[in-house]
Amino acid sequence: MRIAFLVAPEGVEQIELTDPWQAVTDAGHEPVLVSTQPGEIQAFNHLDKADTFPVDQVVTDVSADSFDGLVLPGGVANPDFLRTEEKAVSFVRDFFESGRPVAAICHAPWTLVEADVVSGRVLTSWPSLRTDITNAGGTWVDEQVKVCDHGPNTLVTSRKPDDLKAFDQALLAEFAKGRRSG
Repeated sequence: MRIAFLVAPEGVEQIELTDPWQAVTDAGHEPVLVSTQPGEIQAFNHLDKADTFPVDQVVTDVSADSFDGLVLPGGVANPDFLRTEEKAVSFVRDFFESGRPVAAICHAPWTLVEADVVSGRVLTSWPSLRTDITNAGGTWVDEQVKVCDHGPNTLVTSRKPDDLKAFDQALLAEFAKGRRSG
């Protein structure tokens, strides 16, 4: 499987990128770092700069059809930037419209809210997103990981870095099921 990891040029929470990336790699799949700009992205450990990572593809040059699933890592600045980039928002929306599975952790559901794909879904996130998710028509729950089958695809969400083990297990299980007919 080919899995897109969509991140902004700066602000992704490093562990929320590297931990699922490693899980996808260890499962024998191909992770692809997609961003809004070429070059490298700057990751963070909360508010402190961490490592940089090379961008594999720019969101303007790819489509959801090129991937089997999408992972949206968190970090406060990462989804806040992505939701202001129409091509990034469209890229996320296309995964939902094409029935491909999506996984989002921590603050990443902000991008889902912007893509208008939260309505009717049950999901979790960092607690401060509860009102945004509810206002967008979703149902917020405080659970380590939430898998929501709704329409033609599955959404896997999780709250924070402490939940990464459960998040990784759930996203790998759901991504293995693949695209739903819907």
